[in-house]
Amino acid sequence: MFKIDPRIPEDGDSIFSVSQWLPTPLEKTFEFFSDARNLEQITPPFLSFRIVTPTPIEMRPGALIDYQLKLRGFPIQWRTEITEWEPQKGFTDVQLKGPYRKWVHRHDFREENGGTRVEDTIHYRVPGGPIINSLIVRPDLDKVFGYRQQMISQLLVAPQDELSS
Repeated sequence: MFKIDPRIPEDGDSIFSVSQWLPTPLEKTFEFFSDARNLEQITPPFLSFRIVTPTPIEMRPGALIDYQLKLRGFPIQWRTEITEWEPQKGFTDVQLKGPYRKWVHRHDFREENGGTRVEDTIHYRVPGGPIINSLIVRPDLDKVFGYRQQMISQLLVAPQDELSS
């Protein structure tokens, strides 16, 4: 059977992409992202995000993860499936149930300048189309991923005095 790569944008998709360099080894960085429980720590409080799937979750192709969150005050049930799992390289999660018409989130990791480059690329579609995307969804994604990058830095990069203890 012919399989369509869900990461390739289709007509009507929006693409959101962010990149962050961390001064941590690839193994440590990937290990952090391999623990689904860390997602709660890097998601902004305004989303009231929590994982409802019992943990620990074995990350692998086919793994299903259920979440509850509030989006602009409305409770949302969200389910994703890990469709690709490549240790030390990356993984893809795809929304099966949730607020988007399409959500395909690719996480990529690579060694760079003695640390790790973390890249997130999301192909998505929203109800309401481009107007709702530009007025509401895209600004929210900017806030969510800005917070996420700040928290990832805080959680993964230990202050120098902690390293020498």
